Amino acid sequence: MKRLYLFICIFSISVMSFSQVESLRDSISKILKGKNATVGVALIVDGEDILKVNNEFHYPTQSVYKFHLALAVLDYLDKNNLSLDHQLYIKKSELLPNTHSPMRDDYPDGNISLSVADILKYTVSKSDNNGCDILFRFVGGPAKVDKYIRSLGITDFAIAATEEEMHGPWEVQYTNWSTPYTAALVLEKFRTGNILPDVYHDFLWKVIVETTTGTNKIKALLPDDILVAHKTGSSFRNAAGLNAAENDIAIIQLPDGRYYSLVVFVADSMESSGDNCKIIADISKAVYDYLTR
Repeated sequence: MKRLYLFICIFSISVMSFSQVESLRDSISKILKGKNATVGVALIVDGEDILKVNNEFHYPTQSVYKFHLALAVLDYLDKNNLSLDHQLYIKKSELLPNTHSPMRDDYPDGNISLSVADILKYTVSKSDNNGCDILFRFVGGPAKVDKYIRSLGITDFAIAATEEEMHGPWEVQYTNWSTPYTAALVLEKFRTGNILPDVYHDFLWKVIVETTTGTNKIKALLPDDILVAHKTGSSFRNAAGLNAAENDIAIIQLPDGRYYSLVVFVADSMESSGDNCKIIADISKAVYDYLTR
């Protein structure tokens, strides 16, 4: 009888948990109803896979991959006994015009030395495209970053092109891609995997908490006192008005102390930029409500 009672309890909990997840999936389906876009979602809560939506598509990552780059840069520093204060000389010719670059705006004449820490802050927190490519050159190019992420046991992604290259032919941006679940696994590896020494881990954590881009995405509808560490990405539109990517990936701490990694990718959208960001914000709110119910 005790065994039967225990089985009934476990079965009941499993059924209830499945039902709750399905209610979240239904909420997301309602948000996406009628939207002319491909949207992917992945949710991992305290290391447990909870939800995947449209995970098979290869979503162009855009600037989300700057988080992956940051991991590779910090690993490179560690393996080469270099500190965050290591200086890189930045030529004026490296500060390309017609691209998002707060660093170029601050140092328009170039020909300066900045620490790797400062360049990472520009690249990740402010999504600086010139800083991104300077760091790619520092570690040996996109292929080196791709190889490093794969060394963590991560698959179903590709890092192949620099920001400068993505400003060329439209199709180049699709060579940098990920599934939502893969991006969530990268966040989880960073959060729990002890893949970096504490000094580098704590530095990057602070940098993504201080991200200034995408305030209208994952964190837009969450309570102001909720901790959100995230990295955004977005693309231009082509002549037909197609937006290739509007993305956000985040590690969020709940009031009860639990952490969750949430990825929302919006690809090949004909919706307005505001609507694309609202899709991300609404899904994030639905996830938060689900987890705090």
